[in-house]
Amino acid sequence: MSRRLLLSVALLAALPALAQEKFIVVASTTSTEQSGLFGYLLPIFQKKTGIQVRVVALGSGQALDLGRRGDADVVFVHARSAEEKFLAEGHGVRRFDVMYNDFVLIGPRADPAKISGGRDILDALKKIKAASAPFVSRGDRSGTHIAELDLWKLAGIDIATEKRPWYRDTGQGMGPALNTAAAMNAYILADRGTWISFKNRGELAIAVEGDKRLFNQYGVMLVNPAKHPNVKTDLGQAFVAWVISPEGQKTIAEYKIGGKQLFFPNAK
Repeated sequence: MSRRLLLSVALLAALPALAQEKFIVVASTTSTEQSGLFGYLLPIFQKKTGIQVRVVALGSGQALDLGRRGDADVVFVHARSAEEKFLAEGHGVRRFDVMYNDFVLIGPRADPAKISGGRDILDALKKIKAASAPFVSRGDRSGTHIAELDLWKLAGIDIATEKRPWYRDTGQGMGPALNTAAAMNAYILADRGTWISFKNRGELAIAVEGDKRLFNQYGVMLVNPAKHPNVKTDLGQAFVAWVISPEGQKTIAEYKIGGKQLFFPNAK
């Protein structure tokens, strides 16, 4: 009986601490997680505010769906058209630019499509299709996948109807999709941040970069508490306010791998 009593007392003593634990759920894209940015950024935010951030890393489309269900307090993604639709539906309060980097077209050093060193992404995609060179797509409704589909369309290629064995949908996050491309010696569109942090490159290298159409903008939004009353408004807003503040922006800029900056803050 005394042991049970002691256990009960210990549990009761722990309850106030548990009740005071402050955390939010941030639904975000895999690139912010797999690039290592959140591993660097969030401990600094928690130390300053006492708010723990629990990240659910998904493709941007799936992250926004999590917000639509009210299962996240904040969404932090990179699919502008999908973000604007989310806002128009009333699921978000207000969208803020946070940072940007760019997409790069990765490919095998053997370069069967003969595109290496180019700066025209549309010309490169046309050559990949003409050569039936292996291409890996994330196929997961992520911001990267949406950007890839938009680029095929701009190149005059309806990839949905013109898929052949050379084009492989994976339904995977950026890191696993890059692993698949490395195993297949295939081309793939990737965000530069994840590429810089990716270790299993095999024979892959950047084939095309620098096209203005490869610009990659990230945005952050508080999920609308008027539509989802369980949203932790004050805590979520504190996170949004911090990442777009001068301190948060400076912290993002300071995250580097091998001396290379992965993300460039541009909050207004």
